Formats: sequence, C-alpha cells, structure tokens
Amino acid sequence: MATAVLKADNVQTLEPKRMQCMEVWGGNRSIDSGVVMPGLDAWLFSQPCEQDAGGGDVHYVSTCAGGMLVRMLIADVAGHGTKVESIGSQLRGLMRRYINNASQSGFLRALNREFTSTTSDGRFATAIVMTFEAAKNRLVISNAGHPAPLWYQSKTGRWKYLEADTEGVNVPWGIEDEVDYQQFEVKLRVGDLVLGYTDSLTEARLPDGELLGQEGLLALVQSLGTPDPARLVSQILERIDNHGKQNLTRDDITCLLFRPNGMRPRMPLRDMLMAPIRVIADWGGVHFNWR
Repeated sequence: MATAVLKADNVQTLEPKRMQCMEVWGGNRSIDSGVVMPGLDAWLFSQPCEQDAGGGDVHYVSTCAGGMLVRMLIADVAGHGTKVESIGSQLRGLMRRYINNASQSGFLRALNREFTSTTSDGRFATAIVMTFEAAKNRLVISNAGHPAPLWYQSKTGRWKYLEADTEGVNVPWGIEDEVDYQQFEVKLRVGDLVLGYTDSLTEARLPDGELLGQEGLLALVQSLGTPDPARLVSQILERIDNHGKQNLTRDDITCLLFRPNGMRPRMPLRDMLMAPIRVIADWGGVHFNWR
C-alpha cells in the first residue's frame, strides 16, 4: 500500500486481516496492511521515527457486541521513536484493558485517568477514538487534543474535517486526571472515506519551511481527485515526501483510512462462542500482535 520511499525492512506488509468478534488488534510497531471489519474496510500504515522498531504512535481496532460495533483508536505520545516506545507500550496495555468499555466517553475517561496516574514525567498523549455502528452506518467520534480526521463525502465529492459543531473540553491525556470528553456523531454513506492520522502529516514542512498545516493537508487530499482507497495513503505520503525528504523520517507516522462497505455483519456462531475466551486471553497477555 505504501509508497516506495516509506518501505522499510521492519515494516510488516500483510494480507488483509479479517477481524473476529471481541478481538483487539494493533500496536506501536511498523505495519502496512488492510483490515476487514464488520461493515468496514480499512487500510492501516504506521512507521516509527527513523524506522525504529517501535514508537509513540499507538493504533488499535476492535470488534464487539456480536460484530455490530467496531472501535478504532489512534494515540500519539508526545515525542517520537524509541524515546517514547516504552510509554507507547504502556498505553497499549491500558487500551487492551479498556477497549471493550461499552461507553466511548467512559473509555476515554478511564484511559486518561490511568495514563495520567502512571506517567510521572509530564508526558501527555493526544488521541482520537471512533466507534462505527454497522447497522446504522453511524460513526461516533471523541477527540482528546488530536488532529481532526478527514471525511470524504461521496455525495459531494469533497473532503472536510470531522469536528464537533460545539466546543468541548477535549484536552490530551496526562493533563488532567478527570475529563468528561465530548463526543459527536455523523452518518456515513457507502463510498465515504474517513482518514485518521497523527500530526506528522500536518507538521510536514513545505519547501519554503512553512508547515503544511490543516488547510494544506485538506488542499492536498482534495487535489488528488476521486480517491482510490487502496492507493490514497501512499499518494498523500508521496506528496509530503516530495515537499521535503525529512518529512517522513523526523516523526512517527500513522494513517488509518476506512470506509463503510454496506455489508451487514454476519458473525459465525463459533466466533461468537469463542469471544469470551478471546477477551480473557487478551486480558491475561496471551494474545499480542505485531511484536
């Protein structure tokens, strides 16, 4: 999926992964893979700074409620590369512990509380959490100080940022231990795309040294025309790389692109029966991915 300038020996390029009921999948290592989830198709690319083995960008997807819900999370620990890898790994453990919390706002609140209590050096992390309800094509978004996702609306052929209409208190994790995070929702159509990412994209440098910024990123994706999901992330990163050769190496990079596929989830009985065992194994540290 990724452009050749990003391909590294330690990036795992995998066949599309098919998610199972109550499975948690993700990490803070290099990855370049497709993901098939109930009602959603997704493409994930992540590469730590300077092609390190792991970094501060953490990414997770999970399915729950008999496959009717998909939860996706991207977090960015302040700093990059190996300097924050241990915190990224710690955050991964917290995500595994709380990923199946039924309330999205409660999920963020619990993660923030524990992250704040376990990081004593003033570190903070931004995060975006999205829950997709396949039966209604409904996407619920909560933001903890993270760059807003981009939304391609197939009806208009235009991109826009997914932001709440009203202001809320959505501070990064690690600043205050008790925060009631705002959430809002949109209804997606088949053909729509949503792109979540870390700030390495908006903080890329243009040839004149200025930051690309949110408006620059929006203009960039719009200039690509009708998006091809399988190639879109590669195209974006290639454009950013063309602006400056250090843009893709000075910080951790993570992009999660997904679209509703219009298919009603059908969860095999065996998979549903195995779900409780899968969760117990996950809590016990038995099931780990991308190590």
